[in-house]
Amino acid sequence: MDKFLHDHPSTPRTKDEKQAIINRLKRIEGQVRGIQKMVEEDRYCMDILVQLSAIQSALKQVGYTVTERHMKHCVSDAVKSGEGTETIEELMRVLKQISK
Repeated sequence: MDKFLHDHPSTPRTKDEKQAIINRLKRIEGQVRGIQKMVEEDRYCMDILVQLSAIQSALKQVGYTVTERHMKHCVSDAVKSGEGTETIEELMRVLKQISK
């Protein structure tokens, strides 16, 4: 696993930011359980595929939310403190890894 520059956000997430992400992840978790049940019940493959697609989309949205916040806070703070190049390179490594 790659070593990251920071173990924690440079600007901690607000309570509302955390709760919004947690709520979204809990909904995704419920969707995953729903798909497990669909498989157990031998539901139609196309119905399962549609639900899988919905989960992938929801996870992407969580990723976009986290990425946007990282850029607006962590990257911005790093640029202001003179660590911008390293932080941008770190972000690019992760974006390349997750876009495979």
